Amino acid sequence: MKKKTRISLSTTQVIMLSFLLVILAGGLLLSLPVSTQSGEAVSFTDALFTATTATCVTGLVTLPTVSTWSIFGQAVILLLIQIGGLGLITVISGFMISMHKRFGISGKMLVQDSFNLNTLSGLSDFVRRAIKGTLIVECVGALAYMTVFVPEFGARGIWISVFNSVSAFCNAGIDIIAEDSLCGYVTNPVINLVTCLLIILGGLGYVVWWDVIRVSSAVKKKGIKALRELTLHSKIALSFTALLIGAGAVGIFIFEYSNPLTVKDCSIYEKIQFAFFQSVTTRTAGFATVPQENLTNASAVLSLLLMFIGGSPVGTAGGVKTVTVAVLIAAAASAIKGREQVNIFSRSINPASVRKAMGVTAMSFAILFASTVLLSAVTPDAHFADVIYETVSATATVGLTRGFTSSLDLWGKLIIIVTMYLGRVGPISLALAFRFRKINRNAVKNPTEEISVG
Repeated sequence: MKKKTRISLSTTQVIMLSFLLVILAGGLLLSLPVSTQSGEAVSFTDALFTATTATCVTGLVTLPTVSTWSIFGQAVILLLIQIGGLGLITVISGFMISMHKRFGISGKMLVQDSFNLNTLSGLSDFVRRAIKGTLIVECVGALAYMTVFVPEFGARGIWISVFNSVSAFCNAGIDIIAEDSLCGYVTNPVINLVTCLLIILGGLGYVVWWDVIRVSSAVKKKGIKALRELTLHSKIALSFTALLIGAGAVGIFIFEYSNPLTVKDCSIYEKIQFAFFQSVTTRTAGFATVPQENLTNASAVLSLLLMFIGGSPVGTAGGVKTVTVAVLIAAAASAIKGREQVNIFSRSINPASVRKAMGVTAMSFAILFASTVLLSAVTPDAHFADVIYETVSATATVGLTRGFTSSLDLWGKLIIIVTMYLGRVGPISLALAFRFRKINRNAVKNPTEEISVG
């Protein structure tokens, strides 16, 4: 008898395939007539686009979420956002834990790689805490939203609050309030603050959560000195996040201060509130309190940079990640100063981490470049600013648009669908490829030769 050929998939391939299967299943559900308010099925392309943007927690939409999808359709979208934010592997692992099923080595490796962790120990506890922490934060966020949405929308405000909380925490940027996102709440402090906090918490990452909680208990005993006990990862993520949000807010405040299309007629407090929100939402969240096409060119360019960087690793945000960029900046500084080691916070960075950061950034740039060229080719009459804003938003899974998404034709939609998918799994897959690369210690090293650089 012939032996059956067994197809063995790597953990990287399983993760990529899981995202693809969720997207296809979501697309099929959203293409059903029951998913729309009109009772008429939308095109499969639009259904697939919506499933992709939800699963990849992006936020770009070709059809208005609030007026197109029924409660069933919105529930499907919300489920896709939650799965996309946590990851299908995490959701399945959480279900297994609740059923008291034990992890095998392959299951542990899947969880490890889905979160890009460096250890196999304590994974069950990590998954349990990540899911529990996510649900707690989302519930608190929903309750805070209800103070505004229930008085305004009545009982429907409860559903809006839950949807918005999950979407904000998962950095998805999809809402069911209005067709212009949160533009009607540009001066509402509750909506602005709650949304920003949810975005930041989701973008910081679970590893930083647990580290901050651990150190916080030590602060009571040791005082402020206990902050030194934060891991290097947490120090980089927290400091770089604060730097980007602060610098971004200051820049946007200055650039938009006298812009009649945005906040020229607002008070100083309202301008600060808008600038802070815009700086935070570009960190791959995708909510908008002003139309992005109304921003000045300087604000648009700054937003592009913030979108591309994104949030921090092991969280719900996209982009190349704060830690990645911090490592690259430190590596560049070391090269300029002629140092062999790359140092951050008086700690040396592993050369493998530097190479991984370079690889992730290079792949993201490649995805961005290819999608920009292709989208420009199929939309020759479009303004380049609209195109690049769209492709950066899709690559970094942000969701902000200059009103261009709804005008995409079939080819444009397909390009953005692929870009969102690659933006969500591409950099992760490249990082994992570096990790699983085996080193042949017996391999002969090639001779070294000097070249001119720069």
